[in-house]
Amino acid sequence: MAETCILFYITDRTALAPDEPSRRQRLLDKIADAARARVDYVQLREKDLPAHQLEGLAQEAVRIVREANKVATGERQPITALLINSRTDIALAVGADGVHLRSDDISPQEVRKMWRSAAGMRGAEAHAREPVIGVSCHLPDEVTQTVRYGASFAVFAPVFEKKDSPKAKPAGLARLEQACRAPIPVLALGGVNLENVQACLKAGAAGIAAIRLFQEHDVADVVSRLRHM
Repeated sequence: MAETCILFYITDRTALAPDEPSRRQRLLDKIADAARARVDYVQLREKDLPAHQLEGLAQEAVRIVREANKVATGERQPITALLINSRTDIALAVGADGVHLRSDDISPQEVRKMWRSAAGMRGAEAHAREPVIGVSCHLPDEVTQTVRYGASFAVFAPVFEKKDSPKAKPAGLARLEQACRAPIPVLALGGVNLENVQACLKAGAAGIAAIRLFQEHDVADVVSRLRHM
């Protein structure tokens, strides 16, 4: 696998520990591990949290990612980008790098408009950069639509059967290949593991997105194995 393969860690703190304080700490540790291992994107996807709790967690995550990036490069140039799931307002409030949108969410165009407006109002360096915007897609046509709306990349799912969503019908490699014909990076999600990742890349995926692959294993080891396939 080439160094340019995009790696995307999607968080789920509920799978990390039985109690909330331990969940949060283990999640932040995982995010730090991902940033140190130079995972390209981390999506903070804690959908069950109230807005104020999500914002507090996001603030800590931003700080951790920034520190890890600084140590890795000796400067502030980002390596790992932190994206907030759906909540553009929270992403702006904490200085995240962007957002990841649902397939039925607001459009990337609207996110960019909000981002530029915030940059103009606050003059904040964190908002002066264009946001990274990922979009979840379940059909090849949806990927094509995200291109028109200006997304940075698309996440196509589920490619394989999902353990936590057994009723979700897998799209399969043929549809992944169709989706990857769009002029935008497409990441494979859904049952992706070390055994089938090569098949996703051969189908045209620019990289992979996963929860369990990163959370249930040592992140640095997973990244190393993926980078040297």
